[in-house]
Amino acid sequence: MTALMPRDCIRPALQEEAGEIARLFLVSSYGLAAYIWSKMDMPGLSLEEIGAARYARTNTSFSFENCLVAVRGHRIAGMVHAFPMEADASGTEETDPILRPYAELEDPGSLYVSGLAVHDRYRGQEIGGELMDRVYALARARGLPRVSLICFERNETAFEFYRKRGFQEIGRRPVVPHPCLHYRDGDAVLMVRHCSSTDQVRRP
Repeated sequence: MTALMPRDCIRPALQEEAGEIARLFLVSSYGLAAYIWSKMDMPGLSLEEIGAARYARTNTSFSFENCLVAVRGHRIAGMVHAFPMEADASGTEETDPILRPYAELEDPGSLYVSGLAVHDRYRGQEIGGELMDRVYALARARGLPRVSLICFERNETAFEFYRKRGFQEIGRRPVVPHPCLHYRDGDAVLMVRHCSSTDQVRRP
């Protein structure tokens, strides 16, 4: 199936690519995914295997169904994971102190980007920007007025990447340190970009 697809494109992820998505998600989350997956009751599985099982699911927010992958030469070069952020229907608060800051920074009504990552060998080729262009267009196609994401304040490269693409800070919470996290101080920052009429879905 993959061989019939274009060598260089951005397309929806396939279920059998859940393992690659998990590997990229470990990169994009700077330890947060590792923390979450380590708490799941899946004895005997590595973090990548737990993540792959998580993203192989269907009909849930954290699924390959909400991922786009950038392909270069039939190889996955990067991915972005985004889903509509809805209000917490249960009305319960996050009780895990490590995760509470991120739960408090949710932006209901937006298309939430929970992960964007590009493999090292493909960086510097504007792949991240191309993936984000598709995200803006998808938000408009789904009738969502804005795109949201959370960026670590200490991750200056990512912070500047999003600022240059029109994202603005609308909230922040102090990071709660944990050995799994790459950034153990500073703030987690909620950033939002409003979609414009020029954000059209681009086809590969």
